[in-house]
Amino acid sequence: MSKKEQIIERLKENGCRITKQRRMLIDIILENDCSSCKEIFYKASKCDEKIGVATVYRMINALEEIGAISRKNMYKVECSEDCQPECGCVIVLDDDTTYHLSPGRWNMVIQEGLKRCGYLKDQKVAKIEVQNPSQGSAEI
Repeated sequence: MSKKEQIIERLKENGCRITKQRRMLIDIILENDCSSCKEIFYKASKCDEKIGVATVYRMINALEEIGAISRKNMYKVECSEDCQPECGCVIVLDDDTTYHLSPGRWNMVIQEGLKRCGYLKDQKVAKIEVQNPSQGSAEI
């Protein structure tokens, strides 16, 4: 599976519709060395003059949420062949079923669980800290 196909699959898993404009933005990011949303928008507007800057920003946020890009790396795709995002979560059930959750998906699962258990009302999870007695704590 190509990087583009992996990204599209991950976006679909996250509930994102895959439009022509979104496919075009993925192509631009994969094929170019863009350093800002404005640069991506400039290249995209040459291909589709109807695309809005908000569409570009929303797509960048969606790609960041699934772990495909990082603003630290100036919008370069970080997806490896098996496309496991950094700081994601792997959940193994007792029947050996395994789920790989992106940081965005993991946050959504935690948030939904906290809501259903009555811990959250209108708040959002700002950070998750995992504590291990032998190693201290780690912020996720």
